[in-house]
Amino acid sequence: MVISDEDFASIVTEHQATLYRIAFNFFLRNDVAEEVVQDVFLQCFGNLKTIESRAHLKAWLRRAVTHRCIDVVRSGTAKKEIQFAELPDVRGSFLDSDPLLSERLRRLISSLPEQQRMIVILRYGEDMDSNEIGEILSIPASTVRSYLQRALVTLREKAYRALGDEFYGHVRKQSS
Repeated sequence: MVISDEDFASIVTEHQATLYRIAFNFFLRNDVAEEVVQDVFLQCFGNLKTIESRAHLKAWLRRAVTHRCIDVVRSGTAKKEIQFAELPDVRGSFLDSDPLLSERLRRLISSLPEQQRMIVILRYGEDMDSNEIGEILSIPASTVRSYLQRALVTLREKAYRALGDEFYGHVRKQSS
């Protein structure tokens, strides 16, 4: 697939919101998300000759951003946890449609281990199935489902501790 400079600009325009959303939901930091996305596009530009099709490009970009996010966490170049008060005021076209932007849910998801956090983001933020996530993270789909199940159990426990009777007590009373 031969790509001109104009084509690359359209690739950036077409995919930047998706890549940013993945990175932002992973880090909850605008500056780190932007840097990760920039790194991925630079890497993409250097590897354009290996891209076979538009579908391959989309998969390649998703894989690159997920791996880059995990690499940044493992290298320690980004804070592992941030306080909610430090979160930037993010504005963008994805705000209205992003299911992960609930303040409480966002904080709970950010407390998950990096692999589980990325799987939750890709599953519910990007609506990807376990096979697609497994391809991107280079793990079996069954492992993706297992990690997702553990992440959901952890999120439920943390949500109960965080919300307590404010939410769960009300639900229990209705179901009784």
